[in-house]
Amino acid sequence: MALSIRLSRGGSKKRPYYRIVVADARSPRDGRFIEKIGNYNPLLAKDAENRVVLDADRAKHWLGVGAQPTDRVARFLDQAGVRERAARNNPTKGEPGEKAKERAEERAEKAAAAQEAAAAPAETADA
Repeated sequence: MALSIRLSRGGSKKRPYYRIVVADARSPRDGRFIEKIGNYNPLLAKDAENRVVLDADRAKHWLGVGAQPTDRVARFLDQAGVRERAARNNPTKGEPGEKAKERAEERAEKAAAAQEAAAAPAETADA
């Protein structure tokens, strides 16, 4: 059985509240789970101590058994000092796409042409 440590959503509309659960990877997000090992309340301030509550001993146990945490839960485990999370690096994430690069080049060409056209009559007037 493939186990995952993930978030299970609770709370009402526009008021999210999550439980950190160990579940079979094939079960639905808010469906059946094996054990609840913590909770996460994103509405609290980032420095609030009750924002993430996690049972570190149970998390270590489930990680030892082979459960795989999701990205968000891996961040929580890293903050709690349970499991080290490698930082991701995607240097091309902020780059514009191909079409946006083409549009920027066209704008630069038009601006250069406009500057040349504006500068040319001024030179002929001086002569």
